[in-house]
Amino acid sequence: MRTQNEDATLDRSRTEDFVTMSIGGQTFGVPVLDVRDVLGPQRITRVPLAPPEIAGSLNLRGRIVTAVNMRQRLGLAPAERPEEAMAVVVEHEDEHFSLLVDEVGEVLRLSERQKDHNPATLDPQWRQIADGLYRLEGNLLIVLNIGTVLGAIRAAA
Repeated sequence: MRTQNEDATLDRSRTEDFVTMSIGGQTFGVPVLDVRDVLGPQRITRVPLAPPEIAGSLNLRGRIVTAVNMRQRLGLAPAERPEEAMAVVVEHEDEHFSLLVDEVGEVLRLSERQKDHNPATLDPQWRQIADGLYRLEGNLLIVLNIGTVLGAIRAAA
């Protein structure tokens, strides 16, 4: 039989921290260990002949970073004020990418016990890039699989 302290230790070991963001009114989360930086609105340089999901590139402390328009990637309508997009910088296969989102929220620590599988009713485009979801008060947090989000873009490029 486990003690109360052992149960508390097990519960802590089954949590994950997520950086939350909003895209088109939907809340998404990226594991905090995948996030390298969070930036305010940035000057983005358009890249000729890039796939539509690529907004361009930006300079991050002397390093060129590919900016991904997450609204385009998710099949959502363009932002009314794209120049106000926030940037969540992640790393994938030793390359940095900036995910352009409407706003960045807080860091949430969530228990794996609360995590649900992708429901069959989730849009197929979203289902392929989601690693599950969490039910929050009055909202759903969709966990993004960065490898899948960026892998599809790299394959198209």
